[in-house]
Amino acid sequence: MTATVASHRKPRQHPLAALTGGSRSARTARTAATLALAGAATATGLDGTAQAAPRPTPAQVKDRVDALYQEAEVATQNYNGAKESADTAREELSRLQDEAARRTRKLNAARTELGTLAARQYRSGGIDPAVQLLLSADPQRYLDGAAVLERTGSHQATAVAGYARRLGSVRQVRERAEDTVQRLADTETRLKKHRLTVVHKLDAAEQLLSRLTAEQRRRMTARDGGRSGPGRGRTEGRTERGARRGDGGVGGALGGMPGGAYGGPAATAAQAPNPRAARAVSFAYSALGKPYVWGATGPSGYDCSGLTQAAWKAGGVALPRTTYTQISSGPRVARSQLAPGDLVFFYSGISHVGLYIGDGQMIHAPHPGAPVRIAPIDQMPFAAATRPA
Repeated sequence: MTATVASHRKPRQHPLAALTGGSRSARTARTAATLALAGAATATGLDGTAQAAPRPTPAQVKDRVDALYQEAEVATQNYNGAKESADTAREELSRLQDEAARRTRKLNAARTELGTLAARQYRSGGIDPAVQLLLSADPQRYLDGAAVLERTGSHQATAVAGYARRLGSVRQVRERAEDTVQRLADTETRLKKHRLTVVHKLDAAEQLLSRLTAEQRRRMTARDGGRSGPGRGRTEGRTERGARRGDGGVGGALGGMPGGAYGGPAATAAQAPNPRAARAVSFAYSALGKPYVWGATGPSGYDCSGLTQAAWKAGGVALPRTTYTQISSGPRVARSQLAPGDLVFFYSGISHVGLYIGDGQMIHAPHPGAPVRIAPIDQMPFAAATRPA
């Protein structure tokens, strides 16, 4: 009896059995828990603190910010080109609409004249075949027959044929206007894309710069003459309220150069190869300290190609809008033959431009946060130079 009861009693498990034995599922769960604990221990380390990602050094931030600014400038030039195309399309559309309205008025006048002729002939007992053709419900028959009637030499036939030509010209103008509307819509889509690219690049640069302390940013600005200042004036058409202290005004724009190249604006302009270049140089000097505003052509702010376009406009020369087109605005100039007023271009994609002032220096609009300033042309990869004509 005692043995029977003992045989049905559940065996007592050793306290350590839960860690060394048990079912397969239980062992799997224990293994997972062990790995999780081990991972947690590794993550916290001996002192119990998490391993944070290392902060980028100021030099790494500067390199990445400069790259982002250069990428933003590529997008800015694409934006400028698309905006120029959109402006041209709008002007063409306005002209076509005016032309269509003018031709339509003439067409309506001709139709009224023919209608009067038809009424007069009807009252007199007959309608000229040319006028009958005009009143036809079949436009194609009307247009086809007009050419035949013109050969008859009758006054009515000549009038109808003239009406047909006017009708055809109105249709052509309206078709051209419709094509222009579609082209404008496509261009505005590209505008939006390039605008978003610029904004995203500049936002990324601002986020990187925000990781630096105020002292690190100050040292970076002092070391690079304002080239790595915090992004500002990033919205197209928006004028900055002035550059940050230490990175604005004509003093900061001179980049630490006593007196500027060639001793100042007058002396530099005197070295220009012609009066137009001299006026362009003088204008560029007058723009020193004004903020960089992407997509802007002045007078309150400029991007790089907006500044050179405005400077040469003051010299009486109309430059195109983008770096990609300005490089073809005159003969190429060897680097050893540069003269004040020449346009100097940078990077393999020709995405930046400045105005040469001599002594290896240029005036340019660098990027958001850095005002129009004097800088060495060795500051960026030199690509080519041209002398506007």
